[in-house]
Amino acid sequence: MSRISRVAWCFIFALTLTLLLTPVLNAQQRLEKSPLSGGLLAARAFKEGRLHYVPATGANQHVPDLTCTPAPCAFPNVDAAEGGSAPSNEHPFAANPKNAMQLLTGANDYNCGNVQGYYASSDGGSTWTRVCSPGSGGEGDPVTGYDLNNVAYAGGIQSGQIVAFISTDNGSHWGSPIKVIGAQLGYTADKPWMEIDTTKSSRKNTIYISSTQFDSSSNSQIWVSHSTDGGHTWASVAADALQHYPTAVDQFSDLAIGADGTVYLSWIRCPANGPTGDCGSTKTPILLSKSTDGGTTWSAPVTVATITMVPDSCGAFYGCLPNTFERVSNIPSNAVSGSGATAKVYVIFYNWTGTQMQVEVATSTNGGSTFGAPVRVTNAKNDEFFPWINLASNGKIAATWLDRRNDATNLSYQPFLAITSNPASFGASHALSSTKSNPNNDGFGGGFFGDYRTHVWDGHAIYANWCDTRTGTCQCEVGGAQTP
Repeated sequence: MSRISRVAWCFIFALTLTLLLTPVLNAQQRLEKSPLSGGLLAARAFKEGRLHYVPATGANQHVPDLTCTPAPCAFPNVDAAEGGSAPSNEHPFAANPKNAMQLLTGANDYNCGNVQGYYASSDGGSTWTRVCSPGSGGEGDPVTGYDLNNVAYAGGIQSGQIVAFISTDNGSHWGSPIKVIGAQLGYTADKPWMEIDTTKSSRKNTIYISSTQFDSSSNSQIWVSHSTDGGHTWASVAADALQHYPTAVDQFSDLAIGADGTVYLSWIRCPANGPTGDCGSTKTPILLSKSTDGGTTWSAPVTVATITMVPDSCGAFYGCLPNTFERVSNIPSNAVSGSGATAKVYVIFYNWTGTQMQVEVATSTNGGSTFGAPVRVTNAKNDEFFPWINLASNGKIAATWLDRRNDATNLSYQPFLAITSNPASFGASHALSSTKSNPNNDGFGGGFFGDYRTHVWDGHAIYANWCDTRTGTCQCEVGGAQTP
């Protein structure tokens, strides 16, 4: 081959590679490296025209859904977002404790002018109705919940503060935004999570929303707000001390409530001193605090486990999903059974081994005072990420996550489920969809597919949601399983 031919072939190869990677690189570069959540950054970038919808080519083909054997029986997959060409990602989930047929989820919905959409079902997840959030200044990070009075609640970030909405008709209509908490440290409130007390405790129907507060120097602090009057007024307190950047960054909180009304709060505290000047590749403590007085005061945090964050290989503050330009979070979801000093507390997260993201669960049998060594949920060989944990009323534990085990290239993923009564061993795991999702088809050219996804128990049924890319963009796919 002549020198000119070799040069020509090199040029063609370089040009082809550039064309293949440009949508991915451009989409990722529009989201700055920041300790703020990906959902907030993406919402701001989308509104400012720095993040654009990128139609996928060669989208995943839809294949028949899983059948009902072997148990647990998997449900057909349904797009709760009900169409729309732009992506929807980051999906909370809630089931009405007074009506098993009513479910509520939502998303950063880029089909909505306010970048917040909420999806309600009144027939057990067979069909869904989308309503874009009221208000203005929407910056993503949706939350959802139900109380014991058949009232639905939703919320998210709007103009740097956390707001909530109320619906008395299962999400068909939402009231005007109610301020939950503003920017307590002067810059922005970020990454909320909602939990409602549906126990028989004296604080039943109390609504709790945790959030991360940031100042302009990226110093951070976890706060928790609570309402005892159906979400109309709120009181807020700091759950822990202010963390100074870059020594430590508090972020990604979750809430759970014990049978006696004790509220459990989990989050990460990562040092921003990794090889790329952020939390990627760092040893990061997962922390737990609790409140026994309805959110007025919080205990000193306990270390649940110390894990390793995945490396930052794509310019994302908390690390990147290997083989992609997707930023990933590590939200330590927690669940609680029992009460008092004998309450069992379960916390799920991923740990980076150096070659694999592995989903693990740490357990406390003394109300969160101490935790045992984390155990793996599955022994699959490829990456596992975006885990969630929740408990059924009979105490069974369900863990869900996204799993790449069925892709030899360790790229595409499926949602998986494992159920156990003994957290020392989760046993067999089951796919909730036979469709593998390619993260490069997320609707943003492989640049952002959300910070999390979740699941919820509804009687003996488990409903899970995830970013499914079978249509060539992230959609809020809902599936699940009926347990014996």
